[in-house]
Amino acid sequence: MKKLVECVPNISEGRDPAIIEAVTSVVGEVAGVHLLDVDPGADTNRTVITFIGDPEGVAEAAFRVVKRAAELIDMSKQKGAHPRHGATDVCPFVPVRGVSMEECVEIARKVGQRIGAELQVPVYLYEEAASSKERRNLAFVRKGEYEALSEKLGTDKWKPDFGPNEWNENTKRSGATNVSARGFLVAYNVNLNTRNKSIGSQIALDIKEAGRAQRDAKGVIVRDAKKKPVMVPGPYKLDACKAVGWVIEEYDKAQVSINLVNTAITKPHQAFDACSASAQDRGARVTGSELVGLIPEGDLLAAGKHYLKKAGQSAGVPRKMILETAIQSMGLRELGPFDPADKVIEYQAGLVDGTLVSMTNREFVDVLSTDSPAPGGGSVAALCAAQAAALTAMVGNLSVGKKKYAKVQDRVKEIAELGQDLKDFFLAAIDDDTNSFNVVMDCFGLPKKTDAQKKARDLAIAEATRGATRVPLSVLEKVPGLLKLATEIGEIGNAASLSDAGVAVLTALAGAEGAYYNVLINLDGLKELDQSGEPGFLEETLGRAKNAMAESETLAAESRKAVRTKLEQALES
Repeated sequence: MKKLVECVPNISEGRDPAIIEAVTSVVGEVAGVHLLDVDPGADTNRTVITFIGDPEGVAEAAFRVVKRAAELIDMSKQKGAHPRHGATDVCPFVPVRGVSMEECVEIARKVGQRIGAELQVPVYLYEEAASSKERRNLAFVRKGEYEALSEKLGTDKWKPDFGPNEWNENTKRSGATNVSARGFLVAYNVNLNTRNKSIGSQIALDIKEAGRAQRDAKGVIVRDAKKKPVMVPGPYKLDACKAVGWVIEEYDKAQVSINLVNTAITKPHQAFDACSASAQDRGARVTGSELVGLIPEGDLLAAGKHYLKKAGQSAGVPRKMILETAIQSMGLRELGPFDPADKVIEYQAGLVDGTLVSMTNREFVDVLSTDSPAPGGGSVAALCAAQAAALTAMVGNLSVGKKKYAKVQDRVKEIAELGQDLKDFFLAAIDDDTNSFNVVMDCFGLPKKTDAQKKARDLAIAEATRGATRVPLSVLEKVPGLLKLATEIGEIGNAASLSDAGVAVLTALAGAEGAYYNVLINLDGLKELDQSGEPGFLEETLGRAKNAMAESETLAAESRKAVRTKLEQALES
């Protein structure tokens, strides 16, 4: 699964199209990074930029955005309604897929350090990347905004995490940049079968993290020693959730308008269910919901799996079916069309299925049969493993809801779900294998006229070859787990599908051996290259590959024998 990070820099310019275009254009210069949205505001004099890609590419694109903004925006002349600290006011990194918050924190700190060192722009870290508890809050870090920097810089209390701690001509022009790592924020509205704003507001108080003001027996708000209202949690309190109730005349209904400020903590389906329960308490009903902006695929998949499991169904089905379950369960089409291609962040960026995976069987096999060296055996090995995982999930699903297998229902559902996850992993490897091989070929085309060029070319080929080796190794090391699942579902699952479980074992073994061959041939190509970039890679990788292959062979041999014996005995009985 390809790692994806989102970055949402906010620059302090929302009125000059030429500057906005110049700043945002640098994003497209970085390979593998996709510009998703540019949202300028004239009154706020601020533009929100959104892009997505792999961690390395996003980090580079973010630095380039900050650099270009610092070159083109003079903060000493900037005015606007929105709070701001510098030419690039904030630069948050958000984990989207296959990336942890800790990894985003590391990205934020590395980018922040680079901004400070190379651009001489003061950098303050906030939220998850903050260097101290008090600096987690952006409002605290940005206190006094740009105008206060001349007094704050040069003091110990306001020393930046990176960059100069002084007010000079450069910092006067650039201001400071605030860099962070944070969760994905989803704007989400839940629809009610009423126009009563009060009902929406009460539901919002029931679910929002801040809770509601406590009242005494006479209904008077209870206040603390500082005269501030004492807040108590509502019965359906959700962490990382902000909410208000309102009426939308266009829809002729009340809504609970929700900001889920970190969907790693609270996801949309949890908010939907909480609103449903609170509405029922008040004699009202939730009729559907509305997504404002984009959402990570993982959040919709989590919703679909939740509702499938709640209905006692298998969640081990293809992603498309899980997404459709989420859309229907939360009524996301009540107020208008809902197409995942437009609303899911990875889909809008074209980062879900690669070129090869998107082909028909005929197209793939035709391309495979040409004189082009890629796609080749590595991609086919990954395809074999994907087919094995799909068969494993299929046998699991064919066992769901059958009385004869009532005692193993939880496990067959789990195997089906695990099989689907492995299927998607192997499918991604089909394109990854070919793409990594193409990178190697590109490196062979580097200049080699001088000794320095030859050395640089040799190092580049070695690095690319190591990358190309990691793909089949990842396939190979996943196969033993797949073989265990295929064997188990053959033993406990639908007996009428035993042959399918057996074929899953055979194709998984073919995928393993094919991946092993590709690891070996890549390692052979590394022998004569400079390995200073990663000493010990060849020996360590060979050892891992041999162990995974040996385990795969042992598991497959035992399973093949058992399947064949059962099928032959069934025929003879």
